[in-house]
Amino acid sequence: MSTPSAASLNDLFIGIAGMIGAGKSTLATALGQHLQLPVYFEPVADNEYLADFYRDTKRYCFATQIYLLNRRFQQHQEIIWRGGGGVQDRTIYEDAVFARMLVNIGLMEERDYRTYLSLFRHMSNFMCRPHVIVYLDVKPERSMERIRMRSRDVESGVSLEYLTALYDEYNRFIADISKTIPVITVDYDKFRDVEEMATTIQREYLDASFLRAVRWEPTRG
Repeated sequence: MSTPSAASLNDLFIGIAGMIGAGKSTLATALGQHLQLPVYFEPVADNEYLADFYRDTKRYCFATQIYLLNRRFQQHQEIIWRGGGGVQDRTIYEDAVFARMLVNIGLMEERDYRTYLSLFRHMSNFMCRPHVIVYLDVKPERSMERIRMRSRDVESGVSLEYLTALYDEYNRFIADISKTIPVITVDYDKFRDVEEMATTIQREYLDASFLRAVRWEPTRG
């Protein structure tokens, strides 16, 4: 089995994927500290569309998705310009997951989605892919529970139906993206600590026999 080197870890680009309230920011922060990699957080605090999106999703969903796509693309470009690795709190590919879900539940028009998808595909030509994606598999009911616990005003209107539709789209996304990018799927409720998770990423990603999709459950002491 390969042993991770300092150079290889410095260049490692890890994408953290998962539902709303999955714990992506917490894991991204811990992994960044553990692996000494810069962390690129999801643009939430300065997102001037977010409150309007949750207040009137049908009206503001397209503008919000374009805003997020642009910000995430900027993050990708920053990673390229800096010339090293990093940990990204939510991948740019997940923006398309939200867009597709919004179409499926009738909140985004098909023509808006086609415009969004065309822009996304053009941007894809200038993006760097993560070396590995860590998917925090959190069920809709658990996601709803965590949203309520963190009590963000803008998320107060999120429904279980919305989260269920989003989770279904995430399942399709992970099945598709794992064909081109290695995915480690983690049941967050069985997650023990970030040290073990970081060790698993190093071992599974840098091992030549890495499987395209890996479901990891921590060893209980």
